[in-house]
Amino acid sequence: MTASPIALPAPFPTAVTMKSTPLGYLFAFTAFTVFAVQDGISKHLGESYSPVVVAVVRYWAFAAFALFLAFRAKGGLRAAVRTKRPVLQIMRGLLLGGQILISVAAFHYAGLAQSQALFASAPIFVALLSVPLLGEKVGWRRWTAIGVGLCGVLLILSPGPGGFNEYVILPLMCALFGAVYGILTRLVSRVDQPVTSFFYMCMVGYVGANAMAPAFFTPIAAKDWGWMLALCCTGIVGHFSLIKAYDNLSAVVLQPIAYWQLVLGSAIAVVVFGETLRFNMVLGSLIVVGAGIFTVWREQVVARRRAAEASAGE
Repeated sequence: MTASPIALPAPFPTAVTMKSTPLGYLFAFTAFTVFAVQDGISKHLGESYSPVVVAVVRYWAFAAFALFLAFRAKGGLRAAVRTKRPVLQIMRGLLLGGQILISVAAFHYAGLAQSQALFASAPIFVALLSVPLLGEKVGWRRWTAIGVGLCGVLLILSPGPGGFNEYVILPLMCALFGAVYGILTRLVSRVDQPVTSFFYMCMVGYVGANAMAPAFFTPIAAKDWGWMLALCCTGIVGHFSLIKAYDNLSAVVLQPIAYWQLVLGSAIAVVVFGETLRFNMVLGSLIVVGAGIFTVWREQVVARRRAAEASAGE
């Protein structure tokens, strides 16, 4: 599940090498189109309701979908619940839940377009944090891409005509939360099955959001229940499509497609919500996207090389 910030590592890790299929591309574009629409709906509802209320409704759908997948998986619900890294799984769920809450607030205060632009920096932060948290070795090419990507982030954060908007810290926090979530996903994927990671990702957030709900609850107007239903439907369709996309495409192929969410989300921000795309945001986004694509591609190259060396040594 994404928050739906773009370009986050999937809860269902994929092999280093995979043959891409036309169906994979279809699912990928469907997923990121739906996520862009979902972000627009979240922004609309966030104008009238607390982020907690919006998150609770989203997690109703996520929880139902997680239970559906768990019961269909080999071993059923009992196998899905079994984890060798419970603390990390719970931390993943809390991070993603916090990210969803912050993203709704970010859409409202920082704007949908600027939030989407900063969400795109998640792969840069993943590469940066993989050094201290995973002990990975990063060569000069990826360090260069990380540095260039961070320059793009600073460009996106540049003050506008009205001065510096302190609320840009919200989407930046989302990107950082997503990066840590991605690192933890890599760690748990070494010992837990994908369905277990997906189950905890959804259910921890579901419990947390509903625990907070009484303190933030406000009655939902009749006219908004249709939007709430749309939020649930987009969540289920988007994540089902994303899982299928990861079944048919490698990460290095999927990553560039993920930035379609940035393009469509920005278009929705301008056309529907009347936001303005400043030059620094567009240029910064292009830099971040380019650095992110190169970083993911380079990670795949290094992973393939290591896999080949390991096979040769056997």
